[in-house]
This record gives sequence, structure tokens and C-alpha cells, in this order.
Amino acid sequence: MSSQGDEPHFQGRDERVQSLRQLAKWRATARVLTEALPHILRYDQKTVVVKYGGNAIGETGVAEHFAQDVVLMRQTGIEPVVVHGGGPQIGAMLKKLEIKSSFVDGLRVTDQAAIDVVEMVLTGTVNKQIVNAINTEGGRAVGISGKDGHMIVAKKAVRTRKNPQTGQIETVDLGFVGEPFKINTEVIDTIVKADMIAVIAPIGVGEHGETYNINADTVAGAVAGALNADRLLLLTDVPGVMDRQGNLIDKLTAKEARALIADGTISGGMIPKVETCIDAVERGVHAAVILDGRIQHVLLIELFTEHGAGTMITAE
Repeated sequence: MSSQGDEPHFQGRDERVQSLRQLAKWRATARVLTEALPHILRYDQKTVVVKYGGNAIGETGVAEHFAQDVVLMRQTGIEPVVVHGGGPQIGAMLKKLEIKSSFVDGLRVTDQAAIDVVEMVLTGTVNKQIVNAINTEGGRAVGISGKDGHMIVAKKAVRTRKNPQTGQIETVDLGFVGEPFKINTEVIDTIVKADMIAVIAPIGVGEHGETYNINADTVAGAVAGALNADRLLLLTDVPGVMDRQGNLIDKLTAKEARALIADGTISGGMIPKVETCIDAVERGVHAAVILDGRIQHVLLIELFTEHGAGTMITAE
């Protein structure tokens, strides 16, 4: 049993231990800053377009970490532009309203009843949730859709498929599903110049004023190309592009990516994501990266560390 005379000794030891722990923490912080600083300087005043998937919206902690990353990106001089999806939220609302929905090649067939719901959910619910999350973390976000200022002029998407009975190729009517035809960047430029963050819902407008539902990956790629962005970051629910052994491929050229699609290594839902990346880099985007959005602070890991994360696709 220690006497009262030992208390100063133990207090002094505890203070020294705390001091050493604090010093170690400061050293760790200094190492992180030392590694991150060159990357922070590299992206200063550069545009980074981030596609935020609907599957991640609303998940505990994910939206908060995403918002924190976007705010920090802006605070370090990056000009982030967010494009979001909302497939699960649209599906839930269509089911609630008892409106039937089907898919062709991953695209939701969208009739007049469905397009009204799509626009309501994307622009009225999902968009504002993301804007609120960013603003809550100290950012200044503004929610818009592609209809604002005719930012995304779209044309009707056309898909074909073989009739299993006749063997003939038929055109499939997807309804109000569109593809970007022209991106007018004035609205985005105005928001960025005001030191705010644009959060874009993937709704487009046709030449006659009709509303189009557009795949969010496609919109993100088109916006990145139009803005001559330095990076396009696609957040998804897989680590990136995998080889046949299930290992992550950390870097691909557009030519290599096309070859992997042709031989079946890249398949299913990963094909349109990779094609979006290829299209973006061939439009002048420096690099496009497919990332696992479930990883905490994956945007910061990709941008501010040497090893990065996910699969990077470049033109050459």
C-alpha cells in the first residue's frame, strides 16, 4: 500500500505519460500533413466532380463522412461538384404509390407517372438531404437539377434488344429516359465562383421542355468533361475494378479498360461505370476513379495520400 507521500511521484509519472502520448499524436498528425500537403497543393483550384450513389444516402455515418470530406475539399482549395443518384429512394416511392417499374440494361423505364415521382424524389428529397448534410458540416451547398438554367439538355435514350421469339432487333421505348446532349456550365460556374458547392440532381430537359431521367454516372461524366475537371470520382459499393482472381486493379488506361470489357473481366453493372470513366478521360478529364463509398473518408484517402484508393482510369 502506498503512502500519501507517493502521490506526487505518481502524478508526475502520469503527467509525463500523457505528455508523451500527446507528443506521439502530434507527430502522427505532422506525418499525415507532410504526406497530404503536396497533394493539397496539387489540387488547389482544381475541379473534382464526385458522383454520390443513392445506396449510400441515409446510411448511418456514411452521409456525414461524405459531407465532411466535401467540405474539407473545398476548404483546402478544391472546387468540388457533386452529382447524386437516388435509385433506391425512387424505387421505394414508386412502390408506395403502387406505380410499376421495370429496367432495361440497368435503366429504369420511366413513363409520365414515373417521371413525376423521379423528379420529386431526386430534386425535392434526396438533393436537399445532401445539401443539408454538407451545410451542417460547415459547407455552403446549393441544390440544383439539370433543368435549372437548361444546364443539362438531354435527348431521348434509345436502346435495342433481340426479340427472343423472332430473333429480330427491336427498339425499346424507355419513356422519359434521357442522355446528356449538351452541358451548359454557366450555372455551375456561378455557384463555384460564389465559393459554394453545387449539388446536382440528374434530371435533364429536352428541346421541347420535356423532363428526362438520366443515369447519375452518365451525368457525372458529362459534367466532368464539360468542366474540364481534374478528377471524376465515382462512389459505388465495391472496391473498384477487379481482375479474374478477385484482386483490385489499381490503374487502367482507356485501352486496357476496353479490352477487359471485351474479354468479360469487366461485366454487369461495372461496364457502364467504366464506360463513363473512359468517356470522361477522353473528353479531357485528367483521371477518373471508381471508389468504394462505404469506406470512411475515402475521398480524402484518394486525393490526399500517395497510394489512393479504388481503380484509376486514364486516357493513356
